[in-house]
Amino acid sequence: MHNLLNNLPVGTPVLVGPGISWDRTALEAHVDRAMQALRGRKNPQAPVALLADNTPEWIAIDLATQQLGIALVPLPAFFTPAQWRHAIEAADVQAIFCPTPQAAQALGFTMPVPFDGTLHLYESARAGISGNLPDIQKITFTSGTTAQPKGVCLSARQQWDVAQGLQASLAGLQIRRHLNLLPLAVLLENIAGVYTALLSGATNICLPLAETGLRGASQFDPEICLDAIGRHQAESVILLPQMLQALVTVSRAHEPRIRSLKFVAVGGGKTPEPLIRAAREKGFPVYEGYGLSECGSVVSLNLPGADRPGSCGKPLPNRLVRIATDGEIEVGGAGIAHYLGDAAHDIDWLASGDLGHLDADGFLYIDGRKKNILVSAYGRNISPEWPEAELLGAGPIAQAVVFGDARPWLVAAIVPASGEMADAALQAAVDRANARLPDYARIRRWFRTDAFSPADATATANGRPRRGAIAQRCQQQIAAAYAPQGA
Repeated sequence: MHNLLNNLPVGTPVLVGPGISWDRTALEAHVDRAMQALRGRKNPQAPVALLADNTPEWIAIDLATQQLGIALVPLPAFFTPAQWRHAIEAADVQAIFCPTPQAAQALGFTMPVPFDGTLHLYESARAGISGNLPDIQKITFTSGTTAQPKGVCLSARQQWDVAQGLQASLAGLQIRRHLNLLPLAVLLENIAGVYTALLSGATNICLPLAETGLRGASQFDPEICLDAIGRHQAESVILLPQMLQALVTVSRAHEPRIRSLKFVAVGGGKTPEPLIRAAREKGFPVYEGYGLSECGSVVSLNLPGADRPGSCGKPLPNRLVRIATDGEIEVGGAGIAHYLGDAAHDIDWLASGDLGHLDADGFLYIDGRKKNILVSAYGRNISPEWPEAELLGAGPIAQAVVFGDARPWLVAAIVPASGEMADAALQAAVDRANARLPDYARIRRWFRTDAFSPADATATANGRPRRGAIAQRCQQQIAAAYAPQGA
């Protein structure tokens, strides 16, 4: 990272935002100001948190912590206050960058530190117990499948190695304008978006999320997003599967607002192959990938010239993938992270928790989560991601979660792509999905529900459903679907 800024072009915008256009010199100045503020704390080596909307200042602070060797703890805006406090306590955070003193005070940071920036820096009055965390630059908290988020500890090198692999893989596309659509606190956008754009010498377009269509934890306006892509002539973006579904639903054939796009990466969850094909028919140059926070984000990715829809592509040059005897995907190569609180240790292979397979040409396919396997009342093993993918690829369904462990048939909780969607249209989509499934994996009953979101802990940061929380929220509907009169 230390030589990164020296390699950026002079005079060309590197980071742009509302009323902001920074070239290398301006970025260096903002990084220096953040470094000066961080040095001015009473414990200048202690971890620092960052709670803010997408802004070029966010990126400058991230780079400043790397220059100083300080651990940064990005706090996603969609976490609950209890989850923020858990992350702050777990990492022994003693200062925070955020937009208002009220936000800082609510989390226990009451002492301002001089900082000439659009965000503000505040310290805690308490005495911390730790100094710096050796070789840890970022602690990314993932909501995972439990109420308390887990901290994944990454060095700067681990993150930049992933970005370098992506930059090399995408070099032939000559991408010059990347638009951030995901929160910077999400590792996928932070590394695959920002860092890869910086290494490529591309302009990184960093706007408040509301200006790109994302509001709150789960509200996404695809029309605003399409307008932003067209207005800023973005050449690359990163999407979650449900965002892609929404964009495809509202787009026209050969959508004019996306003509500038050269590469659209989709990840964070399994993307149905029919959705990939439908997106391409409308002009989206979309390619699915797969990644893990524990591996610094991206592990594999489809690319122009090395593309197989339905797969997650081939592993990046610095990643190895193998399949264990029970079907679990294992990832090898340098840069496997560890969890906060665990001792750092070198491991050759990381068990991903995902089930999958590799084809004869080395393309990786995701078959589901190992712990999600349902065993029906008739003894059939079913990965719920299988019928869920069919549902998501069948039409106007934004999200779907399937239940049926120890039950005679499967039931689906369905979030329609639009609140005005008629039940008949959803039933037709279920029928289309069932036509592609064997009898034991078909959806016999379904019900409508509200979106699954990090805000109510029913989804992770990357949009993966948290099944236990969804089952609890929907317990009455699930019970009704299995009642004798519903059989």
